[in-house]
Amino acid sequence: MQEDPAAQASHGSAHWTIADVERETGIGKNTLRVWERRYGFPSPARDARGERLYDEHQLAQLRLIRRLLDTGHRPHQVVGLPLAALQARAQQGMNPTPSTARLRRQPSDAPADLTPWLMQLRQNQTPRLRAALRAAVREQGLAAVIETLVAPLCVAVGQAWAQGELSVYQEHSFTEAVQTVLREAIAQVEAAAAGASGSPRVLLTTPPGELHQLGLLMAECFFALEGCDRWSLGVSTPLADIAEAAQRLQVDVVALSCSARLRRREVVEPVTQLRQRLPARVELWVGGAGAARHARALPPPVVMLRQAADVAAEVRRWRQRRHLR
Repeated sequence: MQEDPAAQASHGSAHWTIADVERETGIGKNTLRVWERRYGFPSPARDARGERLYDEHQLAQLRLIRRLLDTGHRPHQVVGLPLAALQARAQQGMNPTPSTARLRRQPSDAPADLTPWLMQLRQNQTPRLRAALRAAVREQGLAAVIETLVAPLCVAVGQAWAQGELSVYQEHSFTEAVQTVLREAIAQVEAAAAGASGSPRVLLTTPPGELHQLGLLMAECFFALEGCDRWSLGVSTPLADIAEAAQRLQVDVVALSCSARLRRREVVEPVTQLRQRLPARVELWVGGAGAARHARALPPPVVMLRQAADVAAEVRRWRQRRHLR
């Protein structure tokens, strides 16, 4: 699969150290070494001390490989492919399956044009983006902004990053901007109204290995709007710790967020095991594109949230099951 090393050397002098490559791509040093042994790629040169040095061409390949891995490809499918082949896969949207394509589709009431928002990211106008998001929350309300702007914008930003139209730092800037605005909005919701006595106590987190937190934060916004007491453990919490927290905090619901980047076993196994660990009285609600993709494989007691906005309906059903108003 790999290109000839001599051809690679012709692309330019090798001057990127393995630490540089890790910083530029997010691919760990140990992973790079394993790929080198297993796939023959990358094939770095060596300096006088025997340290690895990578050229611009290999760095470009590794950047694209990282993007493709983050959108569901496995290493053996992409590591060592020529740059043109990697670019083609990225441009094709990583060959999504029909179910994946449906998950990526914007809701019908989403803004028809997200270009101005993406342009602000490309132009590194993060402060302007934050200000615009705050204004949208004031004018439209938190729930509407999440449903019609933030959720589809997250999809668009992810696709733009995967296709090389946005840099890693720009995607991270977007994530930080959205988190800032949503947390501010949650604080405003809490200041405006006390928690409703008839609402569930909710523990929020993601399963082990899930590091994406925007979906979790969007769900928390809807729980806040419903007056729920909430405890967020952040991302990638061990199952034993989730179960312990649920018991000690006496929560009614554990809410898990699973992004589209999780594979089937990374969703089904932890959800199934967590359901077994939790007391019967504690409900397990699971949301996100990853959970939706594998919903049929989840155990029946699990409540499926197809989108963050489903939180409100499920809270109402929870109240009805307990004869609360």
